[in-house]
Amino acid sequence: MSNIRTIASAARSMNTRPTRPFRVSIEGNIGSGKSTCIKYFDKYPNIDKHAEPIAEWRNVSGHNLLGLLYSDLNEWSFAFQHYVHLSRLKIQTSPPSNPNITVKMFERSVQNSRFCFVENAKKQNFLKDPEYEVLLKWFDYTEQNLDISLDLIVYLRTTPQTVWERMMKRGRAEEAEVPLDYLEQVHESYENWLNSPDVGCEVLTIDADRNIEEVKKDLDRYSYKILGGNHTS
Repeated sequence: MSNIRTIASAARSMNTRPTRPFRVSIEGNIGSGKSTCIKYFDKYPNIDKHAEPIAEWRNVSGHNLLGLLYSDLNEWSFAFQHYVHLSRLKIQTSPPSNPNITVKMFERSVQNSRFCFVENAKKQNFLKDPEYEVLLKWFDYTEQNLDISLDLIVYLRTTPQTVWERMMKRGRAEEAEVPLDYLEQVHESYENWLNSPDVGCEVLTIDADRNIEEVKKDLDRYSYKILGGNHTS
C-alpha cells in the first residue's frame, strides 16, 4: 500500500509542479537549527519561508497545546498531533504570497507529522490504537485528495545529546521537562523515516552537530539544489 501511495503521490507531483513553487521541508530534531536555517534564506526574495507556528500551538483559543503536550504526553499527544497536522497542512498547501515566489520553504512537514512524530507516539504508547488509526485516516485522506508532495527534504542531522544541551540553553518554558530519552526517540524516528525507500523525495543530509557557521557553509554550498535548481514555476 505504501508503494502505491508513493507512486500516486509522485504522479500528482509531476502534474502539479509546473503550477506551484518548489517545496523544501527543513527537518530535524528539536534544537537542530531548523529556524536558523530558514532565516539564512531571508536574502532570497523568491522564497516563501514558514517557521513552525509555535505561537499558534501555544494559544488555541486560549489553550497552550505545546505546554500541555510536554506536561503529559499520554494525555495530549492525540490532540496535539491532530492540530499540528492541520497547521502544517495550511502552510504546505497555501498559495504563494506573490507571483514571483518560486520556492516554498517550511519547518517540518505534514509527512513529518505522520511518519516521525505520530509513529513515535504510537511506539511509545502515547497514542491509543483508535487515536493512532484516526490520525492515519486523516493523513491518508489528505494525501489522496490534496497535493502535499515535497520536492526536497533538508535534514539537519544531530545527535540527541547535542540537541538536548542546546534545548536546555535556549530555555523555552515548555521544553524544560523534556528528557533526553524523548529526543533519542525522535532521532530514531527521523532515521527510520528518512532512510526509508518510500520517503518520496530527495533528502539532503547536513551534519548539524557542528557550529552554525559550518552549517551555513553547507547551506551556501548546496543553495542551488535547495532553491530548486532548474525548477520553474
